[in-house]
Amino acid sequence: MAEKNKRCGYIAIVGRPNVGKSTLLNHILGMKLSITSRKPQTTRHQILGVKTQENIQAIYVDTPGIHQRRGTAINKYMNRAATSVLNDVDVILFVVQAKKWTEEDQAIIEKFKTVSCPIVLVVNKIDTLANKKELLPLIDELSTQYDFAEILPVSALSGTNVEMLEQKITPLLPENEHVYPDDQVTDRSMRFLASEIIREKLIRELGQELPYTSTVSIDKYVDDPDIVHIHATIYVESAGQKAIIIGKKGSRLKSIGTKAREDISKMIETKVYLNLWVKVREGWSNDERALRGLGYGE
Repeated sequence: MAEKNKRCGYIAIVGRPNVGKSTLLNHILGMKLSITSRKPQTTRHQILGVKTQENIQAIYVDTPGIHQRRGTAINKYMNRAATSVLNDVDVILFVVQAKKWTEEDQAIIEKFKTVSCPIVLVVNKIDTLANKKELLPLIDELSTQYDFAEILPVSALSGTNVEMLEQKITPLLPENEHVYPDDQVTDRSMRFLASEIIREKLIRELGQELPYTSTVSIDKYVDDPDIVHIHATIYVESAGQKAIIIGKKGSRLKSIGTKAREDISKMIETKVYLNLWVKVREGWSNDERALRGLGYGE
């Protein structure tokens, strides 16, 4: 039998693209686990983050933005990765952006019809509201959309009300033994986290120029006593995209590599040698087999 008052449960963080789900997870954990950028659908996989405080273990699952874009295999994969957790968790955090309710938000509400666990509505980016008096009528309006267990306005960026959100989640978690050791933060490997950091630098370096159809694969990860050797390939779908990423005389690729190496080194607290290549793999984003080979079946 579980110890009295020992709680442990899974919490899915869901919402449309660019509402701040990954920023929220990072703030809760007090570290950068999920990569972030202003580009929609930066998160492509489920990212698990564990926070243990005394008798409470909260296991958060950051998910890709649920979107209505149709067509490519990678879009379908991201929607599957986001929606597959809805019936397997103890609590859902539905993250929306203050004053920006969209058709995609409404479509997500429809997916909650088969869900039996409590859903907390997290109204994010309240720091962008010019007039804070808008909050109460906004919350009243959103409360008509669904029978939410709680509605809480937050700013994931500044941390406003994030601690209060955690306090609201705790009683919703079942009494259970802890699933993970108290010092474990994620179930993801260093290879995976390194590839995500490289992809984040790629996104941030290129902004709107970045082809949506780019991904990163770790070819080699060798952990020597004094240095970690990482060889990685950035895959794109055309020679033109490859040229954009490499830049004039390789300047962009060098900048991406330098920033990624610094972040990876900081995360693993050791020196890193990072070697980046850019290769063309036509049609990978719409090829189920290619996606699995590039780690999108995990």
